[in-house]
Amino acid sequence: MMEEEELEFVEELEAVLQLTPDVQLAIEQVFPSQDPLDRADFNAVEYINALFPTEQSLANIDEVVNKIRLKIRRLDDNIRTVVRGQTNVGQDGRQALEEAQKAIQQLFGKIKDIKDKAEKSEQMVKEITRDIKQLDHAKRHLTTSITTLNHLHMLAGGVDSLEAMTRRRQYGEVANLLQGVMNVLEHFHKYMGIPQIRQLSERVKAAQTELGQQILADFEEAFPSQGTKRPGGPSNVLRDACLVANILDPRIKQDIIKKFIKQHLSEYLVLFQENQDVAWLDKIDRRYAWIKRQLVDYEEKYGRMFPREWYMTERIAVEFCHVTRTELAKIMRTRAKEIEVKLLLFAIQRTTNFEGFLAKRFSGCTLTDGTLKKLESPPPSTNPFLEDEPAPEMEELAMEKGDLDQPKKPKAPDNPFHGIVSKCFEPHLYVYIESQDKNLGELIDRFVADFKAQGPPKPNTDEGGAVLPSCADLFVYYKKCMVQCSQLSTGEPMIALTTIFQKYLREYAWKILSGNLPKTTSSSGGLTISSLLKEKEGSEVAKFTLEELCLICSILSTAEYCLATTQQLEEKLKEKVDVSLIERINLTGEMDTFSTIQLLVQDLDAACDPALTAMSKMQWQNVEHVGDQSPYVTSVILHIKQNVPIIRDNLASTRKYFTQFCIKFANSFIPKFITHLFKCKPISMVGAEQLLLDTHSLKMVLLDLPSIGSQVVRKAPASYTKIVVKGMTRAEMILKVVMAPHEPSVVFVDNYIKLLTDCNTETFQKILDMKGLKRSEQSSMLELFRQRLPTPPSGPEGSSSLSLLAPTPEQESSRIRKLEKLIKKRL
Repeated sequence: MMEEEELEFVEELEAVLQLTPDVQLAIEQVFPSQDPLDRADFNAVEYINALFPTEQSLANIDEVVNKIRLKIRRLDDNIRTVVRGQTNVGQDGRQALEEAQKAIQQLFGKIKDIKDKAEKSEQMVKEITRDIKQLDHAKRHLTTSITTLNHLHMLAGGVDSLEAMTRRRQYGEVANLLQGVMNVLEHFHKYMGIPQIRQLSERVKAAQTELGQQILADFEEAFPSQGTKRPGGPSNVLRDACLVANILDPRIKQDIIKKFIKQHLSEYLVLFQENQDVAWLDKIDRRYAWIKRQLVDYEEKYGRMFPREWYMTERIAVEFCHVTRTELAKIMRTRAKEIEVKLLLFAIQRTTNFEGFLAKRFSGCTLTDGTLKKLESPPPSTNPFLEDEPAPEMEELAMEKGDLDQPKKPKAPDNPFHGIVSKCFEPHLYVYIESQDKNLGELIDRFVADFKAQGPPKPNTDEGGAVLPSCADLFVYYKKCMVQCSQLSTGEPMIALTTIFQKYLREYAWKILSGNLPKTTSSSGGLTISSLLKEKEGSEVAKFTLEELCLICSILSTAEYCLATTQQLEEKLKEKVDVSLIERINLTGEMDTFSTIQLLVQDLDAACDPALTAMSKMQWQNVEHVGDQSPYVTSVILHIKQNVPIIRDNLASTRKYFTQFCIKFANSFIPKFITHLFKCKPISMVGAEQLLLDTHSLKMVLLDLPSIGSQVVRKAPASYTKIVVKGMTRAEMILKVVMAPHEPSVVFVDNYIKLLTDCNTETFQKILDMKGLKRSEQSSMLELFRQRLPTPPSGPEGSSSLSLLAPTPEQESSRIRKLEKLIKKRL
């Protein structure tokens, strides 16, 4: 019974000593120990086995027992010491708590005493400073009263002096005194309820009104509206009167300026009346010469009379421009039939030169006062790569080289006077537009005659595949017209000029490019550029001769040059035209007219059609062994080797167009090859192996297409290689699925989904047709296929799951490896 009780006690003790992992971890951090007895997962059996691993080690068991007993005694002593040391801890803690409470009570008492003393001190300070505050208020009020009385004395005396000086026309003294009186009067706005102050304010306003009327009368007397003679020189009285007008109502200043300018330009209206000979456009120089003389005369006689900040010289010039614009518009409406292109351009050139003269002479700060608003600079561009616009000569040179693909930053007009007079010519710019229409028509006719006289470019020469020189001439002329018209106007005339550009771009495409394309045997007429983009299934497309291919390459290069340059022309037109008219400039239709690269693609593609048709008509289920490449592959390769080197050599000057040709041919040929591949049914296992060999051969030829037949081997562009690899790998995967056994069905369907990643049931149906399965078998296969389709993930990843996955080497069967060895051996 005693032993059982001891065992129960040990078990209860162990249950009590089961510590949580957090507590155990904290103990290990505070008392780190390497002794196994201190571990939480201590196992007595393992510990004893570690002490006595063998029977021989039992010989020193007494020594081990003594050590353990010694350790037990030491632990007992330590526990006893700690327990005895904790006996008085509770009593000491209670005593420390009582002492802390007493200290807190004493602290509260001291804080209360300090607060009481602070309140008494504050009350004492208030009593001391009460008298001082009263003295401060009295001092402030006394100072305000003295200052107000001084201002009132100054105002009363100033008003009396102002009235006396006004009667004596002492404008120089009035200018200084009036400003001071008005400044002093501002201090009395809050005292306007006092009758005496209000009376003084009314006297100041009456003096200002009297001054304004008096000054206007003095100017009317000095510069009468209708007089036979102008005064000989400026007056000091009037000069001082202008200083007073600066202080008075701004309307007084505006009346003085208007009356003076009107009187100054009265002679101009008489000399250049509509019925005078000098009023017509051919003598427009005399108008500008007259105002230049008048400005010089004004500076000599009246330059010091008006303040500099009135900008009287500029105001006279601006008013002259307004009057001239009105008069020219009136006379041009009356004699519109007499306006010729040369005369119009002459007048515009002289006018823009005069506007440039004004921009050099004046700042344009007075333009906001007139009816013509200052030109607004275009909004800043968000393109960080835009550069300043080069000189017109450099732009024309860039146009000739076709180097306009770098957009230029819109240049803000640096002439604030631009259009202030020349705006009147804008309604008559239709004369200029009609002239350019006529000139461009003659230019196109000359291009047609030159092409017929010189004939098409010769093959195997530098002319083969080169851009026609007439194309550069056309765009250089376009550039000159655009720059010239933008200097005349950036409004509706630019839109009209754009319409003319569109008209002759289409005529150039029809008469020079389409009109000289080689004719086909299936049509009595020539090919058209727009029809080249339409691939007609089943139609007969004639093979072109060497000379015809060279001509097509030359026209192709020209068309592609026109396409790129037309796009740049559209950008330049949008830069030149007003922001509100940008949307009306659209040359997309003309760009589409020049898209012609499909012609060469169609020719080579059509040459390969008979071979692909022969492939689809072969009895692939009867093929008994795998040999060399099939005859249809040899035929396709032969057509490629015959045509591609000629096209590459003739497009040597436009390498990017040859790259486009290769890409478009690959995009056209590979889908057509896969379509014919689906028509090959049924296919035996050996037949599928032969088709796989043929597909690999075509893939290698297509990858080598850009440099085929060339002595210099160049690496194909990455964009082209990617298209070929993706398309032909899909064809190979189709054949590998056909070669796979269709039993068991689950494995076949999973293999199809893994290789092709195509969830289209039509494609799977075509694969089953190629294998020659019966309809009953196909139905079960299709049902299983629909069940095994993976659920497409949501988001953009869903579409990427349909991308082509190339098989790994482990997925290749032994039969496929044999085919690859056969291909390497043949190569």
